[in-house]
Amino acid sequence: MAVRNLEDILKDVRRLQIVAKRQVNDLLAGEYLSAFQGRGMEFNAVREYVPGDEIRSIDWNVTARAGSPFVKTFCEERELTVLLLIDVSASGAFGSQQRSKMETAIEVAAVLMFTALKNNDKVGVLFFADDVIKYIPPRKGRANVLRLIRELLACEPVKARTDVTKALEYLGRVQRRKCVVFLMSDFLGDDCSHALAIANRRHDCVAVTLTDPRESEIPDVGFLTLRDAETDEILELDTRHPRVRALFAKVAAEREATLTGWLRRANVDRLAIQTDQPYALSLQKFFRSRERQR
Repeated sequence: MAVRNLEDILKDVRRLQIVAKRQVNDLLAGEYLSAFQGRGMEFNAVREYVPGDEIRSIDWNVTARAGSPFVKTFCEERELTVLLLIDVSASGAFGSQQRSKMETAIEVAAVLMFTALKNNDKVGVLFFADDVIKYIPPRKGRANVLRLIRELLACEPVKARTDVTKALEYLGRVQRRKCVVFLMSDFLGDDCSHALAIANRRHDCVAVTLTDPRESEIPDVGFLTLRDAETDEILELDTRHPRVRALFAKVAAEREATLTGWLRRANVDRLAIQTDQPYALSLQKFFRSRERQR
């Protein structure tokens, strides 16, 4: 991805704002609210005691002043803190479709941000590759969301390996209170299941896995030279041979099985996003699945 000027970035911010808000209003309104729980129960009001009320809910101070029993009522605390951990390693620049994995991640992140904004939630981001690149603490408001989108669009892929564990360890140091964590990555790195499990015990973690169809299946296009964007390693393939294509698919299937195992061990939900499929439908399906789980 080439370095972009401010005018282009602002133009894309406006485009993303329109696209994201349309997706939120058309498909995701209400789904997000049901998919994630608040931090707990918060005090709502007091009312007069009626037979059958829990005795432990009696507000003794109000009862003493009023001369008759009153009870406290509570409601679920809906306000959430949402953190997006976004992998900006160079492998995200790959894309065989209209959008690269990184471009797809940016659009998905924008939709999640505007969905959170609609619920008046705090939103923050953490960019990482082999280490944490930048952390912007969660805040409320439209101005904050637009700022985060500008940061997303201005971010350049980093020529480094993906280290999810380092990002999660940093998260543990800077975010003590429970939050919803969307971890957006292609997960082309080392085993991060232990760090995921620790983070998921404190927070509500969702793994947003980004894949491109050409990472799992390669067509017959003759001789092909592939370069690893993170290590510069060169691989030459003769895709005319069925065995070569079958081996490529086998390696991809093993990588997928490994990732599935990591997430299962960590008990982390997965939101699978593919660059060749409508991500809004994937989001809607995921939110509905979460609602059923609740």
